[in-house]
Formats: sequence, structure tokens, C-alpha cells
Amino acid sequence: MRRSERKKTDPDLGIMAGQMLFAVQREMFETLALHGHPHLRPRHGAVLAYLDEEGSRATDLSQQSGQHKQVIGTLVDELVELGYVRREPDPQDRRAKLIVPTPLGLDEMRRSDAIVADIERRHAEAVGEDVYTVFKQAFRQIVHLQRTHPPASAD
Repeated sequence: MRRSERKKTDPDLGIMAGQMLFAVQREMFETLALHGHPHLRPRHGAVLAYLDEEGSRATDLSQQSGQHKQVIGTLVDELVELGYVRREPDPQDRRAKLIVPTPLGLDEMRRSDAIVADIERRHAEAVGEDVYTVFKQAFRQIVHLQRTHPPASAD
């Protein structure tokens, strides 16, 4: 059997995770565009998916998303230009800045949370609440294991 055929009939974890990510992103950003957010792109999720209403530090966004701090800085610049966030001094640390959502950013956050909740509700209805709960618990554990696994050494 050709590799491409095997990947179609028995996809590995990476392929399934990628297919799920791309399908969720497509639904998310198409729906957001219909509701007043046409300029957002999936890459902006590295900031917006983790942003707290009261603001977040770029280093925290970097850690949570798994993106380099420089990438987060570039994305924040784009989101500032688009009107979704602003930078403010961090009251806890004068050297740091908080990335704070604007009213437009808060609207996007509320809508994206609702979209994801709708997607999850749809999946839970399709496979059953109990099965979906067990799936999420197992998937959360697998994600943690993968994120904490040390990289292979180049021998």
C-alpha cells in the first residue's frame, strides 16, 4: 500500500491533529468573518486564544501558545494595527507591558468562545457526552505528554 493511501485509511496522530486544527480554524475564521471580523487569520489565534480580558503578558502568551516571543510580538503588532489589542504598562512590573483587548478584541473573544463551544457541543452530541468527555481527557493528557517530551538528539 502506498504511503499516501495508508495515511488516508489509517492516519497517524500528527495527521489527525492537523486535520482537526485546520477544520476548526476554517470554521472559526469563516464564522468570525461573517460576524464582523474579516481581517483575522488563524495565526492571530496564538494571541487571541490565550488572551485574558484584563490583559496578558507577551511572555505568557508565548508560553501558552508554544510560539516564540518574537512571533507573538509580530502578531501583537498586527492586532494593534487591526484594532483588537493595545499595549499598556503592567501595574505589577513597570518594565513589562500587558496586551489588553479592545472592545473589538473582547467581541472577537466572546464570539470565538461561542463558536468553539458550539463545535464541541456538536461533537459531543454526535459521539455521546460520555465518550466525548473521555476523549477530551485522554487528548489533554496526550497533548501534555507531547509538549513535555524532550526533543530527540541528533546523533
